[in-house]
Parts: sequence; C-alpha cells; structure tokens
Amino acid sequence: MAARTPPRFDLVGGRLCLDFCNTTGDRRGYRDERLETYADVVGWGWRAGILNAEEAVRLSRLGIRNPTEALSVWERAIQLREALTSIFSAVAEGRRIRPGSLDVLNGELAGAMSRSQVVPTDNGFTWLWAEGGKALDCVIWPIARSAADLLTEGPLAAIRRCEGRDCGWIFLDTSRNRTRRWCDMRICGNRAKARRHHERVKAGAA
Repeated sequence: MAARTPPRFDLVGGRLCLDFCNTTGDRRGYRDERLETYADVVGWGWRAGILNAEEAVRLSRLGIRNPTEALSVWERAIQLREALTSIFSAVAEGRRIRPGSLDVLNGELAGAMSRSQVVPTDNGFTWLWAEGGKALDCVIWPIARSAADLLTEGPLAAIRRCEGRDCGWIFLDTSRNRTRRWCDMRICGNRAKARRHHERVKAGAA
C-alpha cells in the first residue's frame, strides 16, 4: 500500500487562528481536507510554528502510543476549526455569530488558559505554555488564544473571505487600502484573471 502524501499547508491568513480555519475548503475545485489524522494536526502545528521539529516528532510518537486519546484530540481540533470558521465568516460578512460556535471556542479557551502562565524575559514578560510540546492537545491551545485575541483586540474590520470561486478562505487584509480580494493571488487571483480572459475571448468569438 502506497504511503499517504503529507498534506500541504498554506499560511496566508495573517493570524494563527485564520490559518487553522484554512486547513479545509474547495479552493482547488474539490473538498480539500488537510487534517485527516492527528498526525496532520501535529504537522500543521509544526508548519505554523507552534511546535519545533523535536516536539512534533515527540507528539507524533505519543499519538501512535495513545491512539484513542489522539483521535479525541483530532475530533476536538476539527470541531474548533469548524466553530472558528463559522465565527470569522460571520464577522467578515457582517452576520451574527452563532452562540454554539462561541461555546466551542470558550470551552477550548478555558482549557488553554489553565495551561498558560506569565514568565519574565530579558525585556519584560511573556506567555509560556505549561506542557507545551508534550501534551497531545497542546497544538489547540495557541489556536484558541489567537482566536480570542483577534476577536477582542481586532482588527475585526480587516477580516475578509476570499472572493475566489468555491474558495472562501479567511484572511486578515493588511493592504494599505484594505482592498485585498484573494487569499493568494497565485491561486485564486490568477484563476480569476484566467477566467475573465477566457470569457473575453469567448465573447469576442461569438
């Protein structure tokens, strides 16, 4: 049986929580699920900078040794992703947020904050995750914190959904004039340009 190709993770959201939302979608013309296993969650955590390579290997091995718990963490991660996608899509489109989605976020946030502590640094203080890189669910903690920070500190008006056909990825528009339309110009932007060109050629030949 051929080995499964590891998923590709594109980090174009501008915030950790938005990049996590964008681990699924239809931007390539089909349902593109990139978190099919707990190992994928770990792989995304490494790609997003939550974990270093050593921590990612440790968690992957821990997941193999504890498959039932790893499956439960994967299910929580997917549930959180769907809740965050619902929340930030509503913000981007000016709709009301479903209370159930916030309940999911707040549940994970409570667990995350119980694992966090403030520690001194050379220049002041910073957050530190207790058991970071060691607990099976440690990847979820900074995602929940990132979502809470974005919701409470903003800039909410800069949250956008990609205008690409069948995409809907979410990103933070940091362009000077707040006119960014695509999650990634190389994919959705170029597709839109090619589609417009095809339509012009077709109209000219009619």
